[in-house]
Formats: sequence, structure tokens, C-alpha cells
Amino acid sequence: MRGAHSYPKNRLKVLLLENIHASAVEAFTRAGYSVETVAGALDEAALCARIGEVAVLGLRSKTRLTAKALAQARRLVAVGAFCIGTNQIDLDAARGRGIAVFNAPYSNTRSVVELAIAEIILLLRGLPEKLRQMDQGVWDKSVGAAREVRGKTLGIVGYGNIGMQLSVLAEACGMRVLYHDLAERLALGTAQRMPGLHALLAECDAVSVHVDGRASNRNLFGAAEFAAMRAGSVFLNLARGHVVDLDALKAALDSGHLRGAALDVFPEEPVRNGDAFAHPLRENPRLLLTPHIGGSTLEAQADIGRYVGQRLIDYIDSGSTEGVVNLPPLRLPPQEQAHRFVHLHANQPGVLARINEALSAHGANILGQYLKTDAEVGYVITDVDRDYSPSLLDAIRAVPHTLRFRVLY
Repeated sequence: MRGAHSYPKNRLKVLLLENIHASAVEAFTRAGYSVETVAGALDEAALCARIGEVAVLGLRSKTRLTAKALAQARRLVAVGAFCIGTNQIDLDAARGRGIAVFNAPYSNTRSVVELAIAEIILLLRGLPEKLRQMDQGVWDKSVGAAREVRGKTLGIVGYGNIGMQLSVLAEACGMRVLYHDLAERLALGTAQRMPGLHALLAECDAVSVHVDGRASNRNLFGAAEFAAMRAGSVFLNLARGHVVDLDALKAALDSGHLRGAALDVFPEEPVRNGDAFAHPLRENPRLLLTPHIGGSTLEAQADIGRYVGQRLIDYIDSGSTEGVVNLPPLRLPPQEQAHRFVHLHANQPGVLARINEALSAHGANILGQYLKTDAEVGYVITDVDRDYSPSLLDAIRAVPHTLRFRVLY
């Protein structure tokens, strides 16, 4: 109980999948953890076979962490999604087992925005067709409908972190910016909020989608939405594959109503690099297709590795849940000259009282206590003086509705 560390860090196994950036490996190694890396994704069977002794799991978008896999995770404390989305993780199952999940909601924002700006320029200049013609040995220098972005109107659907930064860069390029979001968002620069999606679509030369993956956004853009867009405008989806009805997009491109489109995300995506990619619009000359690389720059991946790696280390070492997605977020002060009790429980009446009864009955001197709850779980951190009865730990573990209990010192 009075050792330098709660548990030897070199015995805590960290498994990082899918070519997570070396910055994460360096962070864990520097902190003293045992790190193993896997270049690609693991399917459910392979993950079930390897997860049993893992304390920290890192993955990206291709590995699916299911309830079945989590059931095999005997020692798993935390999971890091080294990306923005967490749809590949069963968050409820993880929470029910007291496993914290962290992601990187902001680290690749700039990379996504730069790709969007590049694609807007390419599409308005009509470059997809020109590039294909050059590949086929056809020289066509005609201007056609090539346009500058300066003075054009960009509509941003989803004015979150990516939408806001896109707004700033688009204005720097001389564009007028309109946006639509279900939540109240403070406009940056001279961007203007539109009262509805269709009102926005009718005003724009380019529309870029940056919404989340919630089920209600499925087929957010269908035939009616494309019809509402200005004739000759262009469309971008760098958000989620399922937000676009591909048949409706094809019809809008084939009819010439849309000048062009760019897609970086798809309803079904290959699992590994080099796998075959099938898509109904793959041969369309007005379409730019990229393999889900909006956030895939060296700078973004390094930032993600550092950010998520540090959040995981902070959680293991201090109990901090800052940046967590499935537990109550709690930023904690440094742990000094104390043992820290980390208690995660189902949010039921009386749990905190039972914990404090146990502390009192065993004569523990409380130096600090912190509580955060949500609708499902409660998170209690208690810093206590080092002199207490070892039987106190068993008493707290026995508190009803306990999901996970750890001692840090």
C-alpha cells in the first residue's frame, strides 16, 4: 500500500491497433507502460483472442469493439479512439463494465478543413473533368464554367468545430458563408445563420456537410435536398457516409443540376489498405472520391496520438476523465501525499452515502472528494490519508452498484 506506484506500469499492457502514430507509442513508453502495436485492424474473433490481458486498447475507425469483445477483456480499464468518431465502439457495454473511452474530437479539424477548401476550389474550377481528360490524352483548354471561389457563397451544414474553422478559411478566400445547425452556435466572422436547411441550399454555390453520425442524419441529403440546391452548384460530404442518398446524388449529377461533388466517406468502406473499393458513382466524371483521408495528415495523426495518449495516461495515473465520451467528465487536482480511491458506480440513490459510511467506519481521513454523475453512472474520487485499515478497500468494493474500484498511490 505504500509503494511508489499503485501497480507496476511495465505490467500494464497497452495494445495499439491500425498504425496509430508513433507519438502515442512514445508517450506510453515514456510513462513506463508495456506497448504492443498492430499495423492493421482486427476483426471480432481476433480481438477477442487478444484483448484478455490488455489494460489499455487503442484503435481507429476500422476495428469494431463489440460487447462480445469487451466480455473477454478481463483487465481492460480504458479505450482510446485515435480519431473523431466512436461509432465503432459499443459505448454502453464499455460503460457497464466501468471502461472509460476517449477520442480526439478536435485534433484533425484543420486537416479536414484544408481538404474541404481544396475540393471546393477543384470543383468550382471543373478540374475533375479536366484531370480525367488529361489522363486519357485529351487536351481541352476551354474555360467552360470554371469559376473562382472569391465572391461565391458557401453553405455549411453542421457548424461545429470543423464547420466553424471552415467558415474562417472560406472567408479568408473571399467567400460569403451561410450555415445551418440545429443547435445555437455563435457565428464567426461574418457568417450568417440560416433558418432552415432548404433556405440555405437555395442560396449557395457550394455546400459542405459536417454533421455527426446520429441515426437521424441518415439520408439527410436526398432528392428533395439536391433539388433545392442552386443549379450548377457543388456538394461535399466529409462527414459520414450514410448522410447522403447516393442514388439521389447520382441523379443530380447525371442531370447536370449539380456541377460536381466530392465524397470522402461512404456507407460501406474497405477494412484494409489495398482492399477493393466498389462504389456506384466511381466512374462519374464530375465526382471527386477520396478514401476517408480528411483527417489523415502527418500533423493530425501526430496530434491525435499525443492527445489521446495523454488522456489515457492521465486516466490510468490520476483518475481524470477529462475528454471522456461515455463517463462523467471530471478534471482532478494533483494527488499529493494521499491515496486516491477511484469509484465508478451505477447512478443509484445512496451510493455516495455508503462509500462515506465505509470511510468513516474504518477511520479514514478524507483529504478531498469529488463527484460527477450523469443519467447512467456516478464517478466518485476520494483522496484519503495513507493511514487506513486495508479492510476499507474490501468494504468499498462491496458497496452495491459498484462497477469498478481502483486505488491510486
